[in-house]
Amino acid sequence: MDIITDIASLSIGMKQDSLAQAVSISLVKKTLDSSKEDSQNLIKMMELSTNPNLGSNLDVKA
Repeated sequence: MDIITDIASLSIGMKQDSLAQAVSISLVKKTLDSSKEDSQNLIKMMELSTNPNLGSNLDVKA
């Protein structure tokens, strides 16, 4: 009877480890996707900010 309990306990432990690993991998993939999106948005913002005429004139009211 003890060997059956040990096998069942080992099986449950292995399944829990497998689930934890799958969740960790999924979280890393989501983080990577988010980082890629943030990087692409930053590149777009930098490209839009390069306007050679911007800042060439200064309007002053007294």
